[in-house]
Amino acid sequence: MPMPIIAIQEILDGKSKGESVTIRGWIHRKRESKQTIFLIVRDASSVIQCTVKRDNPFWTQAKKVTKESPVMIKGTVKQDKRATGGYEIAVERLSIIGLAETFPITKGKGEETEKFLRDNRHLWLRSRRMNWIMRVRSEVLRFIHEFFRKEGFIEVSPPMFISSACEGGATLFGLKYFGKDLYLTQSAQLYLEALIYSLEKVYCVAPSFRAEKSRTIRHLTEYWHVEPEWAFAGMDDLMRVEEDLVSYVCQKTVENCRREMKSLGADTSKLIAVKTPFPRIKYTEAIERLNAKDFKIRWGEDLGFDEEKALAEEFDKPFFIYAYPRQIKAFYCKTYRDNPDLAMSTDMLVPRIGEISTGGVREDDKEELLKRLKEFGLREEDYDWYIDLRRYGTVPHVGFGLGVERLLTWMLDLENIIDAIPFPRTIRRFYP
Repeated sequence: MPMPIIAIQEILDGKSKGESVTIRGWIHRKRESKQTIFLIVRDASSVIQCTVKRDNPFWTQAKKVTKESPVMIKGTVKQDKRATGGYEIAVERLSIIGLAETFPITKGKGEETEKFLRDNRHLWLRSRRMNWIMRVRSEVLRFIHEFFRKEGFIEVSPPMFISSACEGGATLFGLKYFGKDLYLTQSAQLYLEALIYSLEKVYCVAPSFRAEKSRTIRHLTEYWHVEPEWAFAGMDDLMRVEEDLVSYVCQKTVENCRREMKSLGADTSKLIAVKTPFPRIKYTEAIERLNAKDFKIRWGEDLGFDEEKALAEEFDKPFFIYAYPRQIKAFYCKTYRDNPDLAMSTDMLVPRIGEISTGGVREDDKEELLKRLKEFGLREEDYDWYIDLRRYGTVPHVGFGLGVERLLTWMLDLENIIDAIPFPRTIRRFYP
């Protein structure tokens, strides 16, 4: 009876010392001496050194095998402090599953320019660095789902094809849909609002698309969007759920991803320090702080990447800016009834990245919503179904959208958001 395949990390955890094991993976590195061939084998969990001696009947196979060739190896686990991870496998049997051609990414030979690695993203995903990032990404998504389930939210599935804008027509990707003009979704918000009238508290984790011509470390044209929406809630409820979510994800990630974060060189102390409540400042105070830094920004202007970064440096942790001018927020934002020039909207910002989420109270009054549509030059007929939500049982409600990749870029101290997603899409990159 064949021995079961064991994950490499289980061996490195010291569970198989002195035992005969079978592993399956890819040749990550290979080096040779006169008497020994060293095969560094990786699987999804980790890497381990495997040694083949000259008198081994599989010496010829070991000579033949190339980098990135998938293999199956049977051997005895030995403790060796010189080996990566402190253990190695003395090979007794080596099977080449598929012999790889010469791998184009060769460490130390100058090919690994930024453009080269991006053009070969489909191969660079095999690197240990990308493995660690993708593993953390998976865990972060798991913790996001855990949080919302604990809070009583129900996951729903909004459409990707939309007929009208949520965040403004300038950033819409248009397409032909059986002869009609449709768009890729910018946000699931409007559809989530429809679902709260049945389920009360809903959320989704889904792609969003923004045709923004931005070339910063935080912009993608296709990104993953965490969007909750819920009924019978106001601004304080909104910010509580936002900060609780981010704090929960940070704490759980440090607890469960220490090995990956250490390998990436990420600062876990800043995540441990993410505790609620987060600092809150009004937009007006933000403008005053920026002008004190010689930014010369006027009240009523939107904050850009540079302004957000400058403010975030002052806090060195996640914080909120709220009470924005109504003219720079979307048509669906409710305004303060005692000050209709201000929208009940809030952004969460973090150091180096700036804004990672935007949320607010939705306008629940039908007449006010109609005024806002007219104010923004939007056609009422395009939003008739959305107006129906105010006609038939309107209710106070809130929601927000958080970018998964921006959160990960900050959490893992990544240089650029493109490393936070397997296949990045930006204004200039859509291959592979």
